[in-house]
Amino acid sequence: MREAFVVRTMSITLKFCAAAVLLGVLAGCANDGYDPNGDPGARPLAAGQTCGSVRQELNQLDAKGTQSKVEAASRGKKLSPAAQADVDRYNQLLNQYLGARCHV
Repeated sequence: MREAFVVRTMSITLKFCAAAVLLGVLAGCANDGYDPNGDPGARPLAAGQTCGSVRQELNQLDAKGTQSKVEAASRGKKLSPAAQADVDRYNQLLNQYLGARCHV
């Protein structure tokens, strides 16, 4: 009689453990592709662009002195339309470069 009770108790315990493991596995599968920190992951670059080509264009804008214009614009200084276009292009390229995780 006591052996039957032990067997029954062990059987119930194993069923609960199996159910808990199954729920854990299913919960893990439901989280595939989800980052709890809200990071959407790397964004693809536009067709024909590579990390190298974006970096090259950023370097060209740096050589033109765009970095100081970006800093001036962030301080609220008015820029000429040509300088503002360079700043906008620089910010766009930088967002693409960082978004695609080229810096990693």
